[in-house]
Amino acid sequence: MERTLSIIKPDAVKKNLIGDITKKFADEGFRIVAMKMIHMSKREAQGFYYVHTKRPFFDSLTDFMSSGPCVVMALEREDAIAKNREIMGATNPAEAAEGTFRKMYADNIEQNAVHGSDAPETAKFEIGYFFSGLEQF
Repeated sequence: MERTLSIIKPDAVKKNLIGDITKKFADEGFRIVAMKMIHMSKREAQGFYYVHTKRPFFDSLTDFMSSGPCVVMALEREDAIAKNREIMGATNPAEAAEGTFRKMYADNIEQNAVHGSDAPETAKFEIGYFFSGLEQF
């Protein structure tokens, strides 16, 4: 079994899509091993996205991610990272495949409804950023 982190971003929370997104995860064979709603501060968003510090979109991304509540989840299944990235769709919703979260729910390349880990090392860091060992099952 593999674990990955998923975030339902503030835009999708605002649109009341939490149920639709979590149902799709269940339908795709994911088990939610930890989940909570949070409202990140700017500093917490900067810490989470630290790998993008030098990128031109860092400030707008961290402003957006701290603009409202989001739902963070640790998900588990075989090939969780690859499957999550498949159902999320391309970062740019204009390039995302039909039926993916980003094609269905994203507003633009930054406000794109969901986040997902891109590698096992990233998943380990990201899950640990939001969840203690006591919060995972």
